[in-house]
Amino acid sequence: MKLIAITTPDFRQGEDLAICRLLDSGWKRVHIRKPEASAEQISNLIESIPKKYHRFLSLHDHFPLAIKYGLGGIHLNARNPLPPSGWEGLISRSCHAIEEIEDFSYLDYLFLSPVYDSISKPGYKSHFNSNTLKNVNLTNVYALGGVTFSRLSEIEALGFKGAAMLSEAWKPRMETLQYITHTDRDLEAVLQGGCRWVQLRMKDATDRQFTEMAERIYPICRKYNATLIFDDRVNLVNELGADGVHLGKKDMPVKEARKILGPTKIIGATANTEEDLLSAYESGADYVGLGPFRFTTTKKGLAPILGCEGYRRIMEYRKRHGIDIPVVAIGGILLEDLIDLHQTGLDGIAVSGLILNSNDKEQTTKEIIRLWKN
Repeated sequence: MKLIAITTPDFRQGEDLAICRLLDSGWKRVHIRKPEASAEQISNLIESIPKKYHRFLSLHDHFPLAIKYGLGGIHLNARNPLPPSGWEGLISRSCHAIEEIEDFSYLDYLFLSPVYDSISKPGYKSHFNSNTLKNVNLTNVYALGGVTFSRLSEIEALGFKGAAMLSEAWKPRMETLQYITHTDRDLEAVLQGGCRWVQLRMKDATDRQFTEMAERIYPICRKYNATLIFDDRVNLVNELGADGVHLGKKDMPVKEARKILGPTKIIGATANTEEDLLSAYESGADYVGLGPFRFTTTKKGLAPILGCEGYRRIMEYRKRHGIDIPVVAIGGILLEDLIDLHQTGLDGIAVSGLILNSNDKEQTTKEIIRLWKN
């Protein structure tokens, strides 16, 4: 399944790095779509991206820049209906009706949208159905609109060439192991051990103290392309360039945080029961931290202990109710728990003391990942 990412209209800190990450991980192309941006702003973004990636970029505006920087494609639209003189690269276009596919079949590829109800544009509803699409030649068409990773197999079955994503493409990866820390001490050893998901948690710190630590942790995480999220501090996420936030049950509601952070930031929510899981899912959380597994000294005011039986019960509830959201276990997890936890159907684990209290943090991290995967 070929994937194309479309940038958000706004410019975001670290966007150049995010574009490179996607292309390195196998995405086919990245479309730079920023309708309100000036040519100078687009130039600055392109220049911050290494030249080896330029042939995998397409522009929606300021087409002369595609020639200037040797980009691989342009995307026609109402603002720019024709390619620039002398253009020899790829040409694509969006269409919104089945009939338009044939009209523009001479182009290199098309976006058909919205195939599903849009995620980034509330109220933008799909008027296509699978029965109709199955009878259409979609060999040069990418599905756009409401596309999520869970829908890729259906999109492929319908015969699309691939899928294009906006907000979903830019959410950083959520790995199976999340490391929760209050310090940068030995963080590099944890990342060398293979961890790629870090949560900075400093409940009793002032914003200034939190910021000072975040500014030390940020470059270490970026060195390893690791996802960095903050516990609770929604107000600091965009300011400090974090990838998202984890919200406890007494923190800001998920919907309110989403209004502040926008569609591309990760928002995790804490859950202890089936009702909590459903609430987090319906509120638009990207993942759930489900726990505690057992008693832990690293967190005050613990909810009831779940144990493996509790996880099995809630994972079965998730399956029965079609709750399509990753769930990670948290709370007092030890190495000897990992095999049993994995068998409950969980998607990952979040640990703090297991690594923080280890004498060899790199090796412990490697062992956690090995046990979980095997």
